[in-house]
Amino acid sequence: MACTLGFLHMSDRYDPPAIETAWQARWSQGEAYHVSNDDPRPKSYVLCMYPYPSGPAHQGHVRNYTFGDLNVRYRTMNGDAVLSPIGFDSFGLPAENAAIKTGVHPRIFTEERMAELKASLSRLGAAYDWRREIYSHDPSYIRWSQYLFLQFYRAGLVYRGDAPVNWCPGCQTVLANEQVLADGTCERSGDLVVRRELTQWFFKITQYADELLDGLEELEWPQRVKTMQRNWIGRSVGAEVSFEVGGLDGYRLKVFTTRPDTIFGATFAVVAPEHPDLSRLTIDDHKDLVATFLEEVSTRSELERMAGEDASKRGVFLGTYAINPVSGERLPIYVADYVLGHYGTGAIMAVPGEDDRDYAFAQNFGLPAVETVQRPEGFEGHVYTGQGVKVNSDFLDGLTIDEAKAKIIQRLEELGAGEGSVKYRLRDWLVSRQRFWGCPIPILYCDSCGTVPVPEDQLPVLAPDDVEFRPTGESPLLHSDAFRFTTCPKCGGLATRETDTMDTFVDSSWYYLRFCDPFSEDRPFDAAAVEDWMPVDQYIGGVEHAILHLLYARFFTRALSDLGLIPSTLREPFKRLFTQGMIRLGGSKMSKSKGNLVTPQRYFDTVGADSLRLFHLFVGPPADDFDWTDQTDEMIEGCHRFLQRVWALADRIAVVEGEPDRDEPIYLTISQLIARATDGIERWAYNTSVAALMELINGLSKAEVDGADPATLDYGFRTMLELLAPMAPHIASELYERRYHRDVHAQPWPKPDHAVLASAMVTLVIQVNGKTRGTLSIDPGATEEVVRPIAEAEIASYLTGVEVRRVITKLPRVINFVVG
Repeated sequence: MACTLGFLHMSDRYDPPAIETAWQARWSQGEAYHVSNDDPRPKSYVLCMYPYPSGPAHQGHVRNYTFGDLNVRYRTMNGDAVLSPIGFDSFGLPAENAAIKTGVHPRIFTEERMAELKASLSRLGAAYDWRREIYSHDPSYIRWSQYLFLQFYRAGLVYRGDAPVNWCPGCQTVLANEQVLADGTCERSGDLVVRRELTQWFFKITQYADELLDGLEELEWPQRVKTMQRNWIGRSVGAEVSFEVGGLDGYRLKVFTTRPDTIFGATFAVVAPEHPDLSRLTIDDHKDLVATFLEEVSTRSELERMAGEDASKRGVFLGTYAINPVSGERLPIYVADYVLGHYGTGAIMAVPGEDDRDYAFAQNFGLPAVETVQRPEGFEGHVYTGQGVKVNSDFLDGLTIDEAKAKIIQRLEELGAGEGSVKYRLRDWLVSRQRFWGCPIPILYCDSCGTVPVPEDQLPVLAPDDVEFRPTGESPLLHSDAFRFTTCPKCGGLATRETDTMDTFVDSSWYYLRFCDPFSEDRPFDAAAVEDWMPVDQYIGGVEHAILHLLYARFFTRALSDLGLIPSTLREPFKRLFTQGMIRLGGSKMSKSKGNLVTPQRYFDTVGADSLRLFHLFVGPPADDFDWTDQTDEMIEGCHRFLQRVWALADRIAVVEGEPDRDEPIYLTISQLIARATDGIERWAYNTSVAALMELINGLSKAEVDGADPATLDYGFRTMLELLAPMAPHIASELYERRYHRDVHAQPWPKPDHAVLASAMVTLVIQVNGKTRGTLSIDPGATEEVVRPIAEAEIASYLTGVEVRRVITKLPRVINFVVG
């Protein structure tokens, strides 16, 4: 028998700022989200990408950390011990550029920004184990970054060499390709980026190219991210072919091609501007033209060279000819910037009939095109890249492309003019940066001993604070005698320190391991702790890090595993990845550098963090981009009104001891909406989870007016607060404590009554072009978003190899796939 304990009688109004700051203070003092290695619960690791502290949070931060916090609280309520750490990727150019402009030391500038971002995260209500906080410029973190560099160095994974690099005159440093905009300018300074040849430090990431490529298959990552990494690694299987060059006795120009079967269609050859033998291949009368061309090329980024409208129209004839080893034809040799020096051999045989860029170049320079694959009937284009039999190809005629590839490689090998080969687009990771605000590279140079690693007992090597930041942008370390000059640990003589610092991607390539054990002082991390927590169960961050950060972290994990610093079985750092959608304002991504931020502070101070969190969960699928418009405030206000309804309903529904009545209609609704809200969280369809809660409050309000069983109403309201807890943690905590005197986040996640759900299931008929091909039992309230993928899987054999033109749904009875 139910026993009514009473109504809450909530005389005070819903005051989000007051409630939220009170709960945030309690959470910061408590240990609810502190976890240890000996925690008996199943372990789970949820991590948002290492944030750069640029100042107070903006809406992009709110979105990212709301998703992360929901995951942490949801997994905790499901019984897991959840590792939820936070730290700051605190090295980087912005702080140093600010120092040059203002004179404020980068450390002071950075720590002020860190404090601002930490305050914003607190106001958001995010739950972290703050004992584990790390940041890149902490001397203890610098020590272990340098230690790992030295382990890689001793293992032969680090080397020093010359390389053409992107150089920004304004920032006075090397830039990664992704930091160069399509127009060839630096994304930060706006200066025109030039190409320079510099001596730099590299990590041998190419040693892991095959592993990094093959390992993508096992990862639960968005397909587009895996595709981007595959393309970046760029494994190409083909042949390396040697062409004699007329007038250069004994010299052979080597080219790499993925289509050796097209060799009879080669009508010219092209070398990259960076080709080491360019001068040798150029006759004297053409050297001035080539020099002018190279000067023009130096101002273009690789992206511009590859993607610009005129990319395949710029070039200079060198005056020399390559001899086709199988046909004997003379092919004029050009230099053109659509060929890159680091890919393949830096030279290509150009086949205009089967390559778009070669065709555009040939058209511009009046060169012929030869078709080597039979075009299908009705084909009207100039360039054909599809399948077919070989034509105009001598002894290859009539063969398929694959057959022709095998036969031409065999012939080239017999002639001593080529062999099968595999090439990669991936280059070794250039880690040198000519800046101050980064982790110093722990290397010394001695006239007697050469290159000498800093002894481990002398780590960390720290940059001095008393340096001068010059408007030239040069690193202050170059002008600091106290830093540069030291004693050689081998001979005791004079030595100089390396003044380059490490790429900040190094810091973010192993931080997730330090989070497992930030407490050790004698090692970067405890291998047993790493084994306990890794790999990260859920990694969350922006798709802009889909290539470099994620690739470098994967490389670090594999290398550290091979070096025995972490378990040998740990090969991938992030088991599951989610990349949230981008927020646009005025058509551009919201970011501080663009000056188009909408800060959350005014929402924190008015409608509260819970309303803002609910908006980001409800505005649409988390992976989708969305535009921040004039209507956005109305949507946030709508979320606030929903929470006000929750607050008001707490005053009308009594707290009751006793079991709910399973025969009450609202009881079935509660179970259905538990299932729907849970499914939305599991599928990263948070908008559907919020919609389920809104439907539940409507159902409870109506049931309360209709005089439903008090115990069932209380059960429904208690369940709603538990479902709401990961999404709007403050109001859920406040109401749950007032009503039930317990911590809502310590409660188990609600489970639906499956027996009641099963009794209410209906049969869905699955059709293809109007013909029944299967059936499913579904919740009568299930949406097309939930039903469609299940239905597709059920009749997969009928959908294989056909195009689904549209889907007609009449839920919950029929779903019809129209194919053709």
